[in-house]
Amino acid sequence: MTAADADWEALRTVAREAMTHAYVPYSGYRVGVAALVDDGRTVSGCNVENASYGLGLCAECGMVSELHRTGGGRLTHFTCVDGNGDILVPCGRCRQLLHEFGGPDLLLETPAGIVPLSEMLPQAFGPEHLTQ
Repeated sequence: MTAADADWEALRTVAREAMTHAYVPYSGYRVGVAALVDDGRTVSGCNVENASYGLGLCAECGMVSELHRTGGGRLTHFTCVDGNGDILVPCGRCRQLLHEFGGPDLLLETPAGIVPLSEMLPQAFGPEHLTQ
């Protein structure tokens, strides 16, 4: 499936709905994400804060957990929204997480358009480096 084949608006709608479930009593900064899986499923997640700030979970962590809870697979298309529902780019840590489960060809919706993850995380470290 190419970027043109994906219904980005529908994917954003899922991310926006996920964002409404965010648990953010400390920052108030809601984030929701959604991605298509290579078998056609859609997975989503929201951020979950913790009083011990370093233990908070990014929305991408919840989404990857749902990916594996519902059968695994590879992410193919990804979007992230903020509390206003506007497109947001994932942080560096989350880009690394996305690389693990989608690889360099994972398509990301960004404010600048649709780009492959390899453009957002060039020369990424991945599982193949552990066997070298």
